[in-house]
Amino acid sequence: MNTATTTARLGGPTLDVTAQAHTSTIASAHTAAGRRELIRTLMLFKREFIIVGALSALANLLMLTPTLYMLQVYDRVMVSQNALTLVSVSLIALALFGIMALAEWGRSRLLVATGLRLDDQLSTRVFNASFESHLAGANVPGRNPARSFNDLLQVRQFITGNGVFAFFDLPWVPIYIAVMFLLHPFLGWLSIAFALFQALTAWVGHRRALEPAEAAQQAQLDANQYLAGKLRNAEVLESMGMVGNLKDPWLARHHKALGLTGDSQSNTHRISAVSKFVRYTMQSLSLGAGALLVIQGELTGGAMIAANVLMTRALAPIDMLVATWRSYITARESFLRLADLLAEHPERDPALKRARPQGHLKVDQVSASAPGRPLPILQQVSLEVQAGEVLVVLGPSGSGKSTLARVMMGIWGQTDGVVLLDGVPIDTWDREELGPHVGYLPQDIELFDGTIAENIARMGEIDPLQVIAAAKAAGLHEMILRFPRGYDTSMGEAGSLLSGGQRQRVALARALYGQPALVVLDEPNANLDDAGEQALGRAVLGLKQAGSTVVLVTHRPGAIGLADKLLVMQDGRVRLFGPRDEVLRALRPPQPAAAAAAPTIPASADPAAGPAAPSSDAP
Repeated sequence: MNTATTTARLGGPTLDVTAQAHTSTIASAHTAAGRRELIRTLMLFKREFIIVGALSALANLLMLTPTLYMLQVYDRVMVSQNALTLVSVSLIALALFGIMALAEWGRSRLLVATGLRLDDQLSTRVFNASFESHLAGANVPGRNPARSFNDLLQVRQFITGNGVFAFFDLPWVPIYIAVMFLLHPFLGWLSIAFALFQALTAWVGHRRALEPAEAAQQAQLDANQYLAGKLRNAEVLESMGMVGNLKDPWLARHHKALGLTGDSQSNTHRISAVSKFVRYTMQSLSLGAGALLVIQGELTGGAMIAANVLMTRALAPIDMLVATWRSYITARESFLRLADLLAEHPERDPALKRARPQGHLKVDQVSASAPGRPLPILQQVSLEVQAGEVLVVLGPSGSGKSTLARVMMGIWGQTDGVVLLDGVPIDTWDREELGPHVGYLPQDIELFDGTIAENIARMGEIDPLQVIAAAKAAGLHEMILRFPRGYDTSMGEAGSLLSGGQRQRVALARALYGQPALVVLDEPNANLDDAGEQALGRAVLGLKQAGSTVVLVTHRPGAIGLADKLLVMQDGRVRLFGPRDEVLRALRPPQPAAAAAAPTIPASADPAAGPAAPSSDAP
């Protein structure tokens, strides 16, 4: 339940603050639980990270090789003029460089392999949680179902990229600075000052660059989403000459994105120029400071060159951290979003297995809401349908029939109350386990790129007998056989190669596939001709005879003859519910004069004959 709803029910600003604090506490607890799950997953790779840390330590230790080599060359070889010493020192340095290269190559390979294993460990979990999240927030504007996969990609890329090397190398900065103190205390203090100044410059640059970059990214995303939404309706736009009308709003968004992107890039270039100026200035000043110490006789020439190289190496991890700081912030935000996602949608116990449901459906005090609506779509709806019964749901447009169908299937996110299937809350079922035992036909038909048989079989393993049985039940078998490739006919993206009525019949066959225990059909006859309606009536009767529970949402009173129970919805509430004949008697006006003025609904109707007299708004 959201905070607004809580406040409306309880009333008063004090309780509003309490509700918000409670909501914030719950959100924090969820985030903490999600972090613990992600950290536990990362801890599975503790050994790999320890090895990477050890290889990083070895590589950073061997980074001192150039410094020591220069000291030996300038202060020993140049003084002694001994070529054998030079060869020996060079061979030792070469061997150490080879070991350093192997250490860096090894840690890179190990991190890449770790990233792939991490993705394999989390991808299925994130997929399931993301799907549930998108399902629960399907009516939330701006919800992007693919964002969680991008978050996982960001975390994986950071772990396997240069960013993590910066964190492994950063602890060695004090060691390099300590070596600078050994060369000369002045150089040590100078390196500390340079490191602090560089870190301050990086922090200021990050603060100045982050907000413009995020604004530009969001503006570009808005422009792309606007355009993508219009391209999905290209036929409507072209046929009614609406392309020009919608081009100007897109151009306005596009130009805004371009402007913000240009400002962000200019800001980034300025920060990069300042950073480069600071880096080169510090390198030159360190060399100048070493030269001054040589002039004063406090440092040798070899130590001066070595100090300059060592200073550069000491500041390199900070440079890398500055370069990858944006990636770190992005990965951290992605990590927190993943933590929230996994906490909100915990993994179901894989060992929990339930028997095939019988189809006993109970809706108990269910209310359903959506963002932007001041009142719930459904308000305190309660009903019960026994296994093997047919429930027909009637009501005018906007009465909440389609929302109720989604609630019954457990696919509406913002609900209060409970929906029970065989006495078990439907949202606690494992969807992979429950899926074969339920069938759903929504108003908006969505088919998938594949063959007719694959779509009827729900894109899973195809059982030819079950596919043909479902197609026959939907009155689709003969039509399919007329296609050149029969059931192997490809339908194109979203079933674009089929007509509206054909798509609806395929979706109906998909809902009937496998003789499910519960079937919810939302306006299944919207695009059907007379033959299609007759097939629908036979399919519903066949399901009833097989013991399946059928919920039929419709505007057409012709389906009433199939009903065991009737539900009449009005303004999101139950107006009437009960056995068909009782509801029909309640709908009939008691006075003859009123009866002459109002339409009546026949007690029974032949589904093949179509609606007799009443309009869909009769209830």
